[in-house]
Amino acid sequence: MTGVAQHGDNACPPFISLQMQLPIKLASTFLLFPANMLLLAALGLLLRHRWRRAIWLSWCALALLWLFSTRAGALLLLAPLEAQSPAIADVGNLPSTAQAIVVLGASRQSQAPEYNHQYVPNYLALARLRYAAKLHRDTRLPVLITGGKTNDATESEAEVMARSLRDDFGVTARWLENEAMDTAQNASLSAILLRQAGIQRIMLVTDAMHMPRALASFQKTGLEITAAPTVFFSHERLVPYDYVPSGEGLRRSNYALHEWIGLLWYKLR
Repeated sequence: MTGVAQHGDNACPPFISLQMQLPIKLASTFLLFPANMLLLAALGLLLRHRWRRAIWLSWCALALLWLFSTRAGALLLLAPLEAQSPAIADVGNLPSTAQAIVVLGASRQSQAPEYNHQYVPNYLALARLRYAAKLHRDTRLPVLITGGKTNDATESEAEVMARSLRDDFGVTARWLENEAMDTAQNASLSAILLRQAGIQRIMLVTDAMHMPRALASFQKTGLEITAAPTVFFSHERLVPYDYVPSGEGLRRSNYALHEWIGLLWYKLR
């Protein structure tokens, strides 16, 4: 692949060590569904002998877990996030100021047997790539993909997504940022590459729920950002099944809660 860029040792900000990442991930797990509600239910059961009304903690936890396990309930968390970054209705009506398209990395599937046991993008990564390819065809702007090696992977998110962008969508990424471990590093390390290429104005592609946190990170770099969100769950038509608990409802609620916690962490930090 052409146009792959790497960072020098002096260009990169210090990363969080593996020893620090593990407790952070563990703590975040207990703040998210379903662990948070299960812990609250367990607390109610433990306290009920000393305080009879504590059992209501358990009932409330079960009720909340039911609510946020439905797609309709997930809207309570995800809709306010998605509303902060409206979709681009027509790229042709945008001011022609952007100089590049930046695509944020997402998780991948390892050892995909149908793809010769390679890493392949997960469905969120594919959605971002599909939209980035559309924007590239509409604007002819070059593409940067950012995402590092997580969970002891042998390929970075950027490398996996760039291969899919080329093979599945016929678009070659000009730059790969292979070291970022989180959204803040996506922003800071991408900004280094872009400034080296003389680029100051970008279109930022990620899913709509993630866009508020992504914007908060990228705006700190001084780049001029045009938000280009994709994957809007809040625009789907509700059907009766959406009021019944499901794995997809819980997954959406979990994703949205993760973003709210991330935004709070950014403000506190």
